[in-house]
Amino acid sequence: MELNTTTMSLLFFVFVLAMFLGVELIRKVPSQLHTPLMSGSNAISGITIVGALLALGHETSGAVVTLLGALALAFATINVVGGYLVTDRMLEMFKSKDKQGGQK
Repeated sequence: MELNTTTMSLLFFVFVLAMFLGVELIRKVPSQLHTPLMSGSNAISGITIVGALLALGHETSGAVVTLLGALALAFATINVVGGYLVTDRMLEMFKSKDKQGGQK
C-alpha cells in the first residue's frame, strides 16, 4: 500500500474517529462494569502480539520495523498480562468467604 497524502489523511481520519467512538463508549459504561470490560478487552492485545511477531519475523523488514515490532510486542504483552491479573483480582473479590471468619 502506497502512503500518499490521501491515504494518510484517510488513515488519520479513521484513527481520530476511533478515538472519539472509544471515549463515548467507555463514558457510557457504568462504573461497576468498567473494570471487567477493560480487563477483558485487554486480551484483544493478543492480536497486536501476533502482528508484532509477524513484523519481527519478516526477513526484509528494516531496523525501524524491527524496533517498532519489538516495542509493540513488549507493550502488548504487558497489556495482556495486566488485563488477566486485574481480572483475576476482581474475580477473587467476588468469591464467597468461608463461614469461619473468611479463611480459606
